[in-house]
Amino acid sequence: MLLPVIGKFTRFVERLLPERGALLSRCLDPSALATPIAAVEAVRRTVARALQAVCRSVDAGLAAAAGGTTVSLPKDAVSVPEAADALRQAQVFMSDVNGPPDSDDEQRRLTSTLHALDHASRMAETAGGEAGLGSAGNGPVDARAVRLCAEAMRNAVAIAGEVAAPPDARHHAARIESGREASGPSEAGGMLGAPAVPAEEALVELERCAKALDDLKRTHRGETLSAVANGTMTAAEAMARVDMVRALETLAHHAWRSAAHLLDRGG
Repeated sequence: MLLPVIGKFTRFVERLLPERGALLSRCLDPSALATPIAAVEAVRRTVARALQAVCRSVDAGLAAAAGGTTVSLPKDAVSVPEAADALRQAQVFMSDVNGPPDSDDEQRRLTSTLHALDHASRMAETAGGEAGLGSAGNGPVDARAVRLCAEAMRNAVAIAGEVAAPPDARHHAARIESGREASGPSEAGGMLGAPAVPAEEALVELERCAKALDDLKRTHRGETLSAVANGTMTAAEAMARVDMVRALETLAHHAWRSAAHLLDRGG
Protein backbone atom coordinates (compact mmCIF):
# COMPACT_ATOMS: atom_id res chain seq x y z
CA MET A 1 0.00 0.00 0.00
CA LEU A 2 2.89 2.37 0.67
CA LEU A 3 4.68 1.84 -2.64
CA PRO A 4 2.51 4.28 -4.68
CA VAL A 5 3.23 7.05 -2.16
CA ILE A 6 6.87 6.25 -1.35
CA GLY A 7 8.03 9.61 -2.75
CA LYS A 8 5.69 11.64 -0.55
CA PHE A 9 6.44 9.41 2.43
CA THR A 10 10.20 9.85 1.98
CA ARG A 11 9.85 13.64 1.75
CA PHE A 12 7.74 13.60 4.93
CA VAL A 13 10.41 11.57 6.79
CA GLU A 14 13.16 13.88 5.53
CA ARG A 15 11.30 16.94 6.83
CA LEU A 16 10.78 15.28 10.19
CA LEU A 17 14.30 13.87 10.38
CA PRO A 18 16.78 16.18 8.61
CA GLU A 19 19.76 14.42 7.07
CA ARG A 20 22.80 14.55 9.29
CA GLY A 21 26.12 12.79 9.74
CA ALA A 22 28.48 11.66 7.02
CA LEU A 23 27.73 12.72 3.48
CA LEU A 24 27.00 9.21 2.21
CA SER A 25 25.40 7.59 5.24
CA ARG A 26 23.27 10.46 6.52
CA CYS A 27 20.12 8.76 5.20
CA LEU A 28 20.65 5.91 7.67
CA ASP A 29 18.61 7.43 10.46
CA PRO A 30 17.73 4.86 13.16
CA SER A 31 14.17 6.18 13.26
CA ALA A 32 13.60 4.71 9.77
CA LEU A 33 14.22 1.19 11.10
CA ALA A 34 10.68 1.00 12.46
CA THR A 35 9.26 0.89 8.92
CA PRO A 36 10.93 -1.65 6.58
CA ILE A 37 10.04 0.22 3.39
CA ALA A 38 11.54 3.46 4.74
CA ALA A 39 14.68 1.60 5.86
CA VAL A 40 15.08 0.01 2.44
CA GLU A 41 14.74 3.39 0.73
CA ALA A 42 17.39 4.84 3.07
CA VAL A 43 19.81 2.02 2.24
CA ARG A 44 19.03 2.27 -1.47
CA ARG A 45 19.96 5.95 -1.55
CA THR A 46 23.10 5.27 0.50
CA VAL A 47 24.19 2.56 -1.95
CA ALA A 48 23.54 4.90 -4.87
CA ARG A 49 25.64 7.68 -3.31
CA ALA A 50 28.49 5.29 -2.52
CA LEU A 51 28.38 3.76 -6.00
CA GLN A 52 28.49 7.23 -7.53
CA ALA A 53 31.53 8.15 -5.41
CA VAL A 54 33.45 4.96 -6.28
CA CYS A 55 32.71 5.28 -10.00
CA ARG A 56 33.82 8.91 -10.06
CA SER A 57 37.05 7.97 -8.30
CA VAL A 58 37.76 5.11 -10.71
CA ASP A 59 36.97 7.30 -13.72
CA ALA A 60 39.35 9.99 -12.43
CA GLY A 61 42.06 7.38 -11.85
CA LEU A 62 41.71 6.01 -15.37
CA ALA A 63 41.80 9.49 -16.89
CA ALA A 64 44.93 10.36 -14.89
CA ALA A 65 46.66 7.13 -15.91
CA ALA A 66 45.81 7.67 -19.57
CA GLY A 67 47.13 11.23 -19.48
CA GLY A 68 50.19 10.45 -17.38
CA THR A 69 49.07 12.81 -14.62
CA THR A 70 48.11 12.45 -10.98
CA VAL A 71 44.53 11.81 -9.90
CA SER A 72 42.66 15.07 -9.35
CA LEU A 73 39.30 15.07 -7.57
CA PRO A 74 37.29 18.03 -6.22
CA LYS A 75 38.02 18.99 -2.61
CA ASP A 76 34.63 17.75 -1.45
CA ALA A 77 34.85 14.45 -3.39
CA VAL A 78 34.21 11.31 -1.37
CA SER A 79 37.06 8.80 -1.33
CA VAL A 80 36.75 5.08 -2.02
CA PRO A 81 37.49 4.16 1.63
CA GLU A 82 34.74 6.55 2.78
CA ALA A 83 32.33 4.98 0.31
CA ALA A 84 33.29 1.49 1.49
CA ASP A 85 32.69 2.55 5.09
CA ALA A 86 29.23 3.91 4.20
CA LEU A 87 28.38 0.59 2.55
CA ARG A 88 29.46 -1.29 5.68
CA GLN A 89 27.22 0.98 7.73
CA ALA A 90 24.36 0.20 5.34
CA GLN A 91 24.88 -3.52 5.90
CA VAL A 92 24.68 -3.08 9.66
CA PHE A 93 21.65 -0.82 9.26
CA MET A 94 19.77 -3.44 7.24
CA SER A 95 20.46 -6.03 9.94
CA ASP A 96 18.56 -3.89 12.43
CA VAL A 97 15.34 -3.46 10.40
CA ASN A 98 12.26 -4.31 12.46
CA GLY A 99 10.43 -7.20 10.84
CA PRO A 100 10.07 -8.41 7.24
CA PRO A 101 8.40 -6.40 4.45
CA ASP A 102 4.61 -6.53 4.33
CA SER A 103 4.11 -7.36 0.65
CA ASP A 104 5.69 -9.19 -2.28
CA ASP A 105 6.57 -5.87 -3.93
CA GLU A 106 8.35 -4.66 -0.81
CA GLN A 107 10.14 -8.01 -0.51
CA ARG A 108 11.32 -7.72 -4.12
CA ARG A 109 12.55 -4.18 -3.52
CA LEU A 110 14.43 -5.30 -0.41
CA THR A 111 16.07 -8.14 -2.34
CA SER A 112 17.09 -5.80 -5.16
CA THR A 113 18.55 -3.35 -2.66
CA LEU A 114 20.58 -6.08 -0.98
CA HIS A 115 21.93 -7.21 -4.36
CA ALA A 116 22.88 -3.60 -5.17
CA LEU A 117 24.59 -3.26 -1.80
CA ASP A 118 26.57 -6.47 -2.30
CA HIS A 119 27.80 -5.51 -5.78
CA ALA A 120 28.68 -1.96 -4.70
CA SER A 121 30.64 -3.33 -1.73
CA ARG A 122 32.58 -5.71 -3.97
CA MET A 123 33.30 -2.89 -6.38
CA ALA A 124 34.59 -0.63 -3.59
CA GLU A 125 36.83 -3.46 -2.38
CA THR A 126 38.28 -3.90 -5.88
CA ALA A 127 38.73 -0.16 -6.42
CA GLY A 128 40.42 0.22 -3.03
CA GLY A 129 43.01 -2.42 -3.92
CA GLU A 130 43.87 -1.03 -7.36
CA ALA A 131 45.79 2.20 -6.78
CA GLY A 132 47.41 2.17 -10.24
CA LEU A 133 44.36 1.59 -12.41
CA GLY A 134 45.15 1.81 -16.10
CA SER A 135 48.91 2.16 -15.57
CA ALA A 136 49.86 -1.33 -16.75
CA GLY A 137 50.13 -1.86 -20.48
CA ASN A 138 49.95 0.60 -23.35
CA GLY A 139 48.83 -1.69 -26.15
CA PRO A 140 45.64 -1.11 -28.14
CA VAL A 141 43.72 -3.82 -26.27
CA ASP A 142 44.78 -2.43 -22.91
CA ALA A 143 43.73 1.06 -24.01
CA ARG A 144 40.35 -0.24 -25.19
CA ALA A 145 39.80 -1.92 -21.82
CA VAL A 146 40.49 1.37 -20.05
CA ARG A 147 38.09 3.25 -22.35
CA LEU A 148 35.31 0.70 -21.83
CA CYS A 149 35.72 0.81 -18.06
CA ALA A 150 35.74 4.62 -18.02
CA GLU A 151 32.57 4.69 -20.11
CA ALA A 152 30.96 2.18 -17.76
CA MET A 153 31.85 4.36 -14.77
CA ARG A 154 30.28 7.45 -16.32
CA ASN A 155 27.04 5.63 -17.10
CA ALA A 156 26.92 4.19 -13.58
CA VAL A 157 27.39 7.71 -12.18
CA ALA A 158 24.38 8.89 -14.18
CA ILE A 159 22.20 6.06 -12.86
CA ALA A 160 23.37 6.37 -9.26
CA GLY A 161 22.92 10.12 -9.35
CA GLU A 162 19.29 9.73 -10.35
CA VAL A 163 18.60 7.17 -7.62
CA ALA A 164 20.47 9.16 -4.97
CA ALA A 165 18.71 12.43 -5.75
CA PRO A 166 15.97 13.59 -3.36
CA PRO A 167 12.46 12.65 -4.56
CA ASP A 168 11.71 16.21 -5.71
CA ALA A 169 14.82 16.25 -7.90
CA ARG A 170 13.94 12.86 -9.40
CA HIS A 171 10.43 14.06 -10.24
CA HIS A 172 11.86 17.19 -11.85
CA ALA A 173 14.28 15.12 -13.95
CA ALA A 174 11.43 12.85 -15.03
CA ARG A 175 9.38 15.82 -16.18
CA ILE A 176 12.33 17.13 -18.21
CA GLU A 177 12.86 13.71 -19.79
CA SER A 178 9.18 13.40 -20.72
CA GLY A 179 9.27 16.78 -22.45
CA ARG A 180 6.79 18.52 -20.16
CA GLU A 181 9.46 21.06 -19.20
CA ALA A 182 12.27 22.69 -21.14
CA SER A 183 15.41 20.62 -20.97
CA GLY A 184 18.45 21.93 -19.13
CA PRO A 185 21.21 20.99 -16.68
CA SER A 186 20.14 18.69 -13.88
CA GLU A 187 21.68 17.38 -10.69
CA ALA A 188 19.93 14.04 -11.05
CA GLY A 189 22.58 12.79 -13.44
CA GLY A 190 25.35 13.61 -10.99
CA MET A 191 27.52 16.26 -12.65
CA LEU A 192 26.31 19.85 -12.57
CA GLY A 193 26.20 21.45 -15.98
CA ALA A 194 26.20 18.07 -17.77
CA PRO A 195 23.14 16.96 -19.73
CA ALA A 196 21.06 14.42 -17.85
CA VAL A 197 21.25 10.90 -19.27
CA PRO A 198 18.05 8.87 -18.85
CA ALA A 199 18.75 6.05 -16.41
CA GLU A 200 17.38 3.31 -18.67
CA GLU A 201 19.56 4.49 -21.56
CA ALA A 202 22.61 4.67 -19.30
CA LEU A 203 21.91 1.14 -18.06
CA VAL A 204 21.89 -0.21 -21.62
CA GLU A 205 25.28 1.40 -22.29
CA LEU A 206 26.64 0.23 -18.95
CA GLU A 207 25.64 -3.35 -19.70
CA ARG A 208 27.21 -3.12 -23.16
CA CYS A 209 30.53 -1.93 -21.70
CA ALA A 210 30.55 -4.61 -19.00
CA LYS A 211 29.88 -7.42 -21.47
CA ALA A 212 32.41 -6.07 -23.95
CA LEU A 213 35.02 -6.04 -21.20
CA ASP A 214 34.15 -9.61 -20.26
CA ASP A 215 34.70 -10.71 -23.87
CA LEU A 216 37.91 -8.70 -24.10
CA LYS A 217 39.25 -10.19 -20.85
CA ARG A 218 38.92 -13.71 -22.23
CA THR A 219 40.90 -13.04 -25.41
CA HIS A 220 43.36 -10.62 -23.79
CA ARG A 221 44.61 -13.18 -21.27
CA GLY A 222 45.48 -15.81 -23.87
CA GLU A 223 47.13 -13.32 -26.23
CA THR A 224 49.12 -11.67 -23.45
CA LEU A 225 50.45 -14.91 -21.98
CA SER A 226 51.36 -16.11 -25.46
CA ALA A 227 53.53 -13.01 -25.84
CA VAL A 228 55.73 -14.31 -23.02
CA ALA A 229 56.34 -17.56 -24.90
CA ASN A 230 57.50 -15.79 -28.06
CA GLY A 231 59.74 -13.42 -26.12
CA THR A 232 57.94 -10.14 -26.85
CA MET A 233 56.91 -9.59 -23.24
CA THR A 234 58.28 -10.48 -19.83
CA ALA A 235 56.28 -12.66 -17.48
CA ALA A 236 55.98 -9.86 -14.94
CA GLU A 237 54.64 -7.42 -17.54
CA ALA A 238 52.19 -10.01 -18.86
CA MET A 239 50.81 -10.79 -15.40
CA ALA A 240 50.43 -7.08 -14.65
CA ARG A 241 48.44 -6.56 -17.85
CA VAL A 242 46.24 -9.59 -17.23
CA ASP A 243 45.55 -8.48 -13.65
CA MET A 244 44.73 -4.95 -14.77
CA VAL A 245 42.19 -5.99 -17.41
CA ARG A 246 40.67 -8.44 -14.93
CA ALA A 247 40.28 -5.62 -12.39
CA LEU A 248 38.72 -3.31 -14.99
CA GLU A 249 36.21 -6.02 -15.96
CA THR A 250 35.38 -6.67 -12.32
CA LEU A 251 34.76 -2.97 -11.68
CA ALA A 252 32.50 -2.63 -14.71
CA HIS A 253 30.60 -5.82 -13.88
CA HIS A 254 29.82 -4.83 -10.30
CA ALA A 255 28.92 -1.28 -11.35
CA TRP A 256 26.48 -2.70 -13.91
CA ARG A 257 24.86 -5.19 -11.54
CA SER A 258 24.59 -2.71 -8.69
CA ALA A 259 23.05 -0.06 -10.95
CA ALA A 260 20.66 -2.59 -12.49
CA HIS A 261 19.39 -3.65 -9.06
CA LEU A 262 19.03 -0.02 -7.97
CA LEU A 263 16.68 0.41 -10.93
CA ASP A 264 14.91 -2.90 -10.14
CA ARG A 265 16.25 -4.32 -13.42
CA GLY A 266 18.53 -6.92 -11.87
CA GLY A 267 16.62 -9.88 -13.25
